[in-house]
Amino acid sequence: MATTTGTSTQGITPFLWFNGNVEEALNFYTSVFEDSKIASSHRLPAEVPGRGGQIMTATIILNGVEFMLLDGGPQFTFTPAISFFVKCETQAEVDHYWEKLSEGGRKDRCGWLTDKYGISWQIVPNALGRLMYNSDPAKARKVMDAMMQMSKIEIAGLEEAYNS
Repeated sequence: MATTTGTSTQGITPFLWFNGNVEEALNFYTSVFEDSKIASSHRLPAEVPGRGGQIMTATIILNGVEFMLLDGGPQFTFTPAISFFVKCETQAEVDHYWEKLSEGGRKDRCGWLTDKYGISWQIVPNALGRLMYNSDPAKARKVMDAMMQMSKIEIAGLEEAYNS
């Protein structure tokens, strides 16, 4: 299965439409995710009026996932109806992604945030699934109730609810 980079076997690639800030976005995202890189970028010819030399398209890899970025202009914007779910093993990972991705954006409830480009992210510790999908419905409900009160998800708070 070929992709634009020729090296990925990923069958579906998220394609993100930006408005004049692709280069800023790709540098931001690759700085947030440790296992990331800019796989390719293509600039407009210098003679293009008002946009010469700007990146038109790029491919980045974030935590092993390929994303394509396009500077498509103002016609379309992002919506929370689509988000990226970031699985975290530790609270330190949750804290890192929560703080970095929300810089200049908006922190919402239950681990959701919107970054400065309008992209929605869910920053979720793996502990949430382990604790919520338990055979004891009363414990699972307590975990759900605790999570519903949180903005950034705190593993200790989930565990406290589970053990109460």
